Amino acid sequence: MRAVRCRNHKACLTHVPEPAGEGVRVRVAAAGICGSDLHMIAMGFPNPFTLGHEISGITDNGTPVAIEPIAACGHCPCCARGEYNLCVLGAKAIIGVGQDGGMAEELLVPERCLVPLPSGLAVEDACLVEPLAVAVHGIAMAHPGHRDRVAIVGGGTIGLCAVTMARIATPEVCLLARHDRQKAAGERLGATLSATGEYDLVIDCAGTSESIAEAVRLCRPGATVLLLATYWEGLVLPAFEVSMKQLRLLSSANYCRQGLGRDVEVAASAMAQNPRIAECLITHRLPLDAAEEAFAIAADRKAGAIKVTINP
Repeated sequence: MRAVRCRNHKACLTHVPEPAGEGVRVRVAAAGICGSDLHMIAMGFPNPFTLGHEISGITDNGTPVAIEPIAACGHCPCCARGEYNLCVLGAKAIIGVGQDGGMAEELLVPERCLVPLPSGLAVEDACLVEPLAVAVHGIAMAHPGHRDRVAIVGGGTIGLCAVTMARIATPEVCLLARHDRQKAAGERLGATLSATGEYDLVIDCAGTSESIAEAVRLCRPGATVLLLATYWEGLVLPAFEVSMKQLRLLSSANYCRQGLGRDVEVAASAMAQNPRIAECLITHRLPLDAAEEAFAIAADRKAGAIKVTINP
């Protein structure tokens, strides 16, 4: 079957054996290109596996599903606590990173990775359940109150997902974004675009030293900075300002189970209730044969790409 893998700093369409072994077979409907995929390709990441961890599709019995791409061990101390995002297997547990992912015609996943879709959520849009779950997890950890002022630095997919989930908690959400299409999407999802005054919670979704400095600047004394980005190149922290403002730094990794449900289930429900999420975030849909073009579009944010999906 056809699949997308990283070779020589490029996303290449290749032919691989059909998946075999244990697990539930899912025929892929959509796989989103994540910023992490772009970073891995740019770095020439020595990954022998099929890319794609933002996945939705249909099982052999006809059930439309999203995939929670963490094939955790299930028995280490973190898994036993329900924090399987911190599984001892690390990156090896991540579908699309440490094992074959969803940029292919089909894949096999453990049954516990399936997220049956609620009514009203199209399977072609449900690849967004994964990035939205990232925001669900982090914002639940930060637990903003109804009167809290929230600012979000970075208008990519995670930043816009953070807008969506923060707006459920509080009406006062500001987005700081670079590109016009990101700004327009943020406004449609309920954010303002001009920062005024100080904020109770500032969420860094850009992942740079410049963005964390901006996040710290926006904080009121005693506020919380939520690190929702991936810091590929490390981070220079404005420690003096952090200390003098007595800020709380809160890091968040992926998603797991909080309380009675999984973050991915909350994300799927939120998408079913708010069709604007997919309308605002998915800007391009390309077939599997156009994978190299899809990655080029995803890398050019100035041209208006937010979420680019590959649809086998």
